[in-house]
Amino acid sequence: MFYNISRRVLLAIFAILVLVPSSIVVLGSFKQDFEIYTNPLALPKHWSFANFTRLIHEGNVLTPFKNSFIVTSFSVVLTLTLASMCAFAISRMITVTGRVLFLLFALGLAIPGQVNIIPVYLLFVKLHLTNSLFGLILVNIAVTLPISIFILTTFFKDLPREMIEASGIDGAGMWRTYRSIALPLSKPAMGATGIFLFVICWNDLLYPLMLITQVDKKTLPLTLIDFRGEYATSYSMLFTAIMVASIPMVLMYIFMQKSFVAGLTAGAVKG
Repeated sequence: MFYNISRRVLLAIFAILVLVPSSIVVLGSFKQDFEIYTNPLALPKHWSFANFTRLIHEGNVLTPFKNSFIVTSFSVVLTLTLASMCAFAISRMITVTGRVLFLLFALGLAIPGQVNIIPVYLLFVKLHLTNSLFGLILVNIAVTLPISIFILTTFFKDLPREMIEASGIDGAGMWRTYRSIALPLSKPAMGATGIFLFVICWNDLLYPLMLITQVDKKTLPLTLIDFRGEYATSYSMLFTAIMVASIPMVLMYIFMQKSFVAGLTAGAVKG
């Protein structure tokens, strides 16, 4: 009884902590600045999409939006590809070599990104990769590869060993086994990891702030800083930009939810 009540109370508090800021942002995107300062939680007096129109025409967010989409898409796809191949190889290594490789990648999780700011910047300057979307893709892959391998290796280790051995008896090599058996069964893990990577890459501010100075190469999180003034901030425009920046993440999550169900069903039938 006490457990159920305490759980509901904690869930209610958590829901309030999530809903109140989200409501302020959503409602604020349809208000003017004076309405936000007067009563941030009140409904707009006049529902208007003027802030969205102004954001597109005056905020210059289309180019940063495109840059973020390019960087995030390539980063997620390439990271998942490399991580899945590495994770499958490590999971099949039952010797000390596999454990050592897994440990080395796991150690990458213990190194904060802020520690590598100076070395990464100096390296990218020497390689002429500053102010480059390709440079952002490379650094995203390097940063997110350890966590991706960590998640996928754990999943690949749980795959039935008999199924892998049976494919080898039938004449399939490791590449064919990985492509035809491991990948179809790993859809749930790949989907969850893909969402995780998408959120990380889409919201990344550290490396664009460090490596990008040209206006036409800015990503969306870097552009959001421009809506903050030194003495005053247009919260209506800032909230509208946050709303626009959140749309791809919401759509990505909804899309990958379908992949979760499909992947679980396929794995259950094949297993």
